[in-house]
Amino acid sequence: MTHRPIGEPGPPRGLRPHPVDAPGLWSDPPEPAQVDPAVLGALLDRHGWRRRGGAAGRYSRWTPPGPGHAGTSLLVPESRAFPDCEDLIGEALTALARSSTPSAREVLVSLAVPSDEIRWWRDVPSGPAGAASWTVEEQLRGAARLMLLAGALAARARAGYYGARHRRPAAASLDSILVGPAPGGRQLTAFVPVPAGRPLAVRLHQALYAAREAVDYQRATGGMDAFDGAVGAGVSHELIEAVVALVRGTEGARVGVQWSPAAGVPDGCAASAEPVEFSPGDLPVLREASARYLREEPSVPVRITGTVVRMRRSGPRGAGTVRVRVLAGAEIPHVRMSLDEEDYRIAGHAHLVGLPIRVHGRLESRGGFRRLTQAAKVVPVQVDDAERDRLMKSLHENLDFFEEACSGD
Repeated sequence: MTHRPIGEPGPPRGLRPHPVDAPGLWSDPPEPAQVDPAVLGALLDRHGWRRRGGAAGRYSRWTPPGPGHAGTSLLVPESRAFPDCEDLIGEALTALARSSTPSAREVLVSLAVPSDEIRWWRDVPSGPAGAASWTVEEQLRGAARLMLLAGALAARARAGYYGARHRRPAAASLDSILVGPAPGGRQLTAFVPVPAGRPLAVRLHQALYAAREAVDYQRATGGMDAFDGAVGAGVSHELIEAVVALVRGTEGARVGVQWSPAAGVPDGCAASAEPVEFSPGDLPVLREASARYLREEPSVPVRITGTVVRMRRSGPRGAGTVRVRVLAGAEIPHVRMSLDEEDYRIAGHAHLVGLPIRVHGRLESRGGFRRLTQAAKVVPVQVDDAERDRLMKSLHENLDFFEEACSGD
């Protein structure tokens, strides 16, 4: 008989919606006094607005991209030295807020939340009137989230395969990322705030280029060696799976990273770089690399401290299986282990008196680093009274577990 563990984490987090579509996340344009005119001009240029002249050295005139916007234009001063700088910026921000052009909203978001922008493009067949199926858009959003999660994992540590390691803090780091609409499932933009998210953006940028080079090397030579060195740049099983999800079912896909004009270019990165492209012809190599990372990531020796949340054995005596909520020693939320009769008894008694345990073993890569093998040296760990009271409360709220642990069934 098994019981649901105490404190089981909820379902995986998703990306935050585009701030314009989420009430309360973003509503008003930034204050004109807070906007650097050079940054505003750089963002307009990035998002396809056209510079149509102006007064040299004083201000420039910008019109929206694409047809159907006749009569709309923005006057943007060249610098704050222009006498009416703040008034012109205020008028430009108001015009952007009222504009129906999607890029206008993206400019405002980048001004309100200085962000690096990550863009995905997928070449997918068009449906009637340029529409695409619901599934196509969901595939793009799902692949983008997997890729951001892989970048967040690589920003914390380097590994060919992470499994459950670092996943919870990496997923939590995505909460600050804003995501735009994905019209037709062909293009998506994520705004990664610079203070918290730049390490993710930098690592993902470097990892994508390393993955592209490793694929090219394999296709040219037949060797997979380049994927070993690419781990240091952030390439992993998780990143490769994200690229596969992005490319699958398309005629090709691209990913590009553009740095926040307000924050500048990070060290070691080019000011501008072409998006990284992958094609269906790359999929066999990518799948081989993904399986290789999964197969070859070694187990890790660890000393884990955690609270027992589940125990099970087939009879009143002998070895048993224990599930532990990890407090320290490994970047995973829970781990399972098989214990001999004596260690199983110690684990059960520690739980009944409200104490965590400490155990040595090897975190096994098979199964996603969720299992501890060669588990031994189980000892109770002393905690302060407040923590013990909290653990005892959890115990009494799960009396079925209490009975199970006492009986050994």
